[in-house]
Amino acid sequence: MRFLMLISGEEAAWSGDDEATREVMGQIRDWYARWLPTGKVLPGGAMLGPAAETRTISAGDAGRTTVTDGPYVELKEVIGGIVPLEVADADEAVAIAATWPGIVPFRETVEVRPILN
Repeated sequence: MRFLMLISGEEAAWSGDDEATREVMGQIRDWYARWLPTGKVLPGGAMLGPAAETRTISAGDAGRTTVTDGPYVELKEVIGGIVPLEVADADEAVAIAATWPGIVPFRETVEVRPILN
């Protein structure tokens, strides 16, 4: 089964170029090195750009679409990354997601959602 990890947190936590950020980035590289060879974490994950560079497309007037700058809603936490998984079931997806290195030091949350094919 395929799942997607949606990694959310406060952007400010990642804005610094300090030792703590560099350490967690190293742990994330190690995390990928651990999980990619298993085939359970798939290539194609991504760290997303700043929310300030977001463009949101929504329904406008007269059947037209509207494009606005920024995210759809103002949130303290934003989705900062995605990681696709290929696992046996939701429990395995949750077990892998629970090992994400940014959860504790940056108080990130990881949402695990099934990918429907």
